[in-house]
Amino acid sequence: MFEDNKFKMFTGFEKIVEERIKKAQKNGAFDKLAGSGKPFDFSDETMVPNDLRIAYKILKNADFIPPEIELKKKILQTEDLLAEADGIRDKYKLLKKLNFLIMKLNSMQNRSMAFEMPQHYSSKFVERFKNGSTLKNTE
Repeated sequence: MFEDNKFKMFTGFEKIVEERIKKAQKNGAFDKLAGSGKPFDFSDETMVPNDLRIAYKILKNADFIPPEIELKKKILQTEDLLAEADGIRDKYKLLKKLNFLIMKLNSMQNRSMAFEMPQHYSSKFVERFKNGSTLKNTE
């Protein structure tokens, strides 16, 4: 479920749940679920309260994207740019931007810190700084 657990801290209950989910995945409990491998059908509005359906439909037809989703798109774009960036200075700037966007997203959502998106700290930067490289002699 959570691919990168080194940045997550779980309470005892969450850890038990996570272990059970992983065990079920290994045993194939999720392999033959209805709709597995097929795209989600978002046209089903049975879970949306009646008084909100028309408002959601209007927003959807106007191509409105919630700020959180827009921010997640920017985060993904910045991650792609970071992966393709050349030069430590460009990577450093993109990494700062990426961490800022993640911090902004986390502050917009009212949920436990355990479920926040972790900021990215590139091990390559750490290794370069440990080896005595600086921004000046890498450009």
